[in-house]
Amino acid sequence: MDFQQFVNKFTAPTCVISVEKQPDGGYGKIRIVAGNKPYIDSIEQASDGPKMLTNKFIPNSEYQNYFTKDLNFEYFCYKSAVLKQPQHSYVHPERYDFWFNLFSLPLEADDDKLAYCTYTHEITKAANTEKMFNCSYETISDVLTACFKLKSNTDFNSAIKEVIKRIQEICDAKYCCIMLMNEQERTCQLLGEAFSQDANFHTNDNWLHSDFYAVAETWDSVIDGSNCLIVKNSSDWEYLKERNKEWYDDLIFSGVESMVLFPLKTNGDLLGYIWATNFNTENAGKIKETLELTTFFVASEISNHLLFDRLKIMSSMDSLTGVMNRNEMNNRVDEVAVSKELKNKSIGIVFTDLNGLKKTNDIQGHLAGDILLKEAASMLKKLFPRDEIYRAGGDEFMVLSIGTTPEELELKIAELRNQIKQCGTVSFAIGAWFDKSCSNILSTMTKADKRMYEDKELFYAENPEKKRWDESSEK
Repeated sequence: MDFQQFVNKFTAPTCVISVEKQPDGGYGKIRIVAGNKPYIDSIEQASDGPKMLTNKFIPNSEYQNYFTKDLNFEYFCYKSAVLKQPQHSYVHPERYDFWFNLFSLPLEADDDKLAYCTYTHEITKAANTEKMFNCSYETISDVLTACFKLKSNTDFNSAIKEVIKRIQEICDAKYCCIMLMNEQERTCQLLGEAFSQDANFHTNDNWLHSDFYAVAETWDSVIDGSNCLIVKNSSDWEYLKERNKEWYDDLIFSGVESMVLFPLKTNGDLLGYIWATNFNTENAGKIKETLELTTFFVASEISNHLLFDRLKIMSSMDSLTGVMNRNEMNNRVDEVAVSKELKNKSIGIVFTDLNGLKKTNDIQGHLAGDILLKEAASMLKKLFPRDEIYRAGGDEFMVLSIGTTPEELELKIAELRNQIKQCGTVSFAIGAWFDKSCSNILSTMTKADKRMYEDKELFYAENPEKKRWDESSEK
């Protein structure tokens, strides 16, 4: 067949691709045999399209001459050329700021060593939602089912668990999870996971250890600008071994035989990954098609949830000290006062008033005063790590300890006073009270507050010059 003459009959950018056939049913090198003028122009005159690695088209060259090795592209061509299955995909590879509408048809021009297919692309800057849903009814049904679970369940965490279970079932995988990544804290968080009935491992026991972020941050370079990573055969495993030997060794050691990894991104920001292992490799194409759409919606929902959490934190936290603010304290007090669940639990309240803040502000400036407040809050957070800490006023903090004992409360107060002596900069007036029932929280707060002011008066009695300064500052 005269491939050049054949491909010139297409009006859209089109080329003919050859795929080397392997005796084991796999494939070898993939080459771009011939291209029509629009396709060649997309390489040599790519002013309005993605830039290639070279701007010179050479017939029968390996595709890596033009763009980075991509397992998804290879599998797309393999299914069309070798397996004789017409292909369509609508994708957004991360290496390009474009959406690709891709078509491929098998050609009956094979010989013993090579199989052939056409490859046609349409490129746009913006996504076309109609084309995103130009896939099988089964795929659309799976995606809509997942989206419905996200939208219909008011409990986000429960909804995510349902979605990840559905993804595990679609992939017919031993294990599947959604993992979030926090770049600032360099931590990974397991948002949801699902196992098949015969799965014999658990993530927290194997790979989600404290320094796993260092492993996960290398995944983006392995995906290398594609929109996902699917490892399903020996050729794919060799690719992974070349790109990331350490991760490859970990996966082999953990008994992973196949893997699909999809980034969750929104507006270019990486939120985390959907990860499935030991899946049914015969359905790799369907899995890719389904997850390409599913991740689009899941990433959006996760992003909205994280934004809501950030806004909630911003509204409830004191931005200077990092403890909760007075508004959140009032809401919590109201909640505890009427809670039936907490009625039979004990409660300890600690009020602290920072001594000398006004003097520090007046003499050293408000920046120094802010530093003093941060030090005070840091001391409280270290001494009351499992308790709730609120900034009740300008220089006043409240600690709420539910389920404590009188002995535990006294020990913490004693340690706080000891820390004050050793610190030298932070000084608190302290008042505490214990009660057997959380339903008495308002009375407990009043008594703790009264004791704090008594302690404040004692401080002024021992340091009369501080009282004179504070009184003069108030006038």
